[in-house]
Amino acid sequence: MPMAMYIPGRKAGVSPGKCLQKRQKWDMMRKNGKGVGSWAYQILHPRDTKIEGVLFDMDGVILDSEKLYAKFWAAGCAFYGYNMNYQQALGMRSLSAEAGQAYLSSLFGPDIVYSQVRAKRIELMDAYIEENGIEAKPGVYALLDVLEEKKIPFAITTASPADRIEDHLTRLNLYHRFPMICSAHAVAHGKPEPDIYLYGAQAIGVAPQNCLALEDSYTGLLSAYRAGCMASIVPDLDQPDEKILEIAYARFDSLKDVIDLL
Repeated sequence: MPMAMYIPGRKAGVSPGKCLQKRQKWDMMRKNGKGVGSWAYQILHPRDTKIEGVLFDMDGVILDSEKLYAKFWAAGCAFYGYNMNYQQALGMRSLSAEAGQAYLSSLFGPDIVYSQVRAKRIELMDAYIEENGIEAKPGVYALLDVLEEKKIPFAITTASPADRIEDHLTRLNLYHRFPMICSAHAVAHGKPEPDIYLYGAQAIGVAPQNCLALEDSYTGLLSAYRAGCMASIVPDLDQPDEKILEIAYARFDSLKDVIDLL
């Protein structure tokens, strides 16, 4: 369960669904690219705080890599005789080693070893990326351009190790664009604990409550929420469910839509 937190602008006892319906009229921006009504972003739980910094998750937010993680977590499990389906593989997103072991054990029993499955996943996924490359998520370059233009500090806050961060971002000419990169390996507790977002906020010199945090999974979103950030969801492989909408500050269709809020 997420830790208790006061969210300015939201009345106690009001469900996310009712809050969303009530505020649609003035808290949603309409995207009108081809005259089709779709929402560029939704402010789910408004705050009276200014966005002074932006913290990015990497996989599934900057990189279109979560589909690869889902594929190769399942492949890693299969190598050791465990049948992991797609939905179960999605549950591995952003988990720390401790949380990942607990999750795998809950699925397959105590004999499965997270470190072994992870090593096989890395081996298979690295081979795939070496042969096929990796793609950036839509809007990332445009958003970074605007952040730099407006002099809004930003950083990456990711569960990935430093060598993998550098390799994947360098392939897309993005590594040099991030002045600060914060890996969960530098903090005591990984996601969903708040450590990495508290570390990221400190690294860019902005109070957590003034940081817009961009995530694609519940685990990462919960980490940002617990840190006090404006934890926001940019859906990737699946659509946000009730537990995500309960804690998300905002929902964006893509990174490009974040620009409208800055």
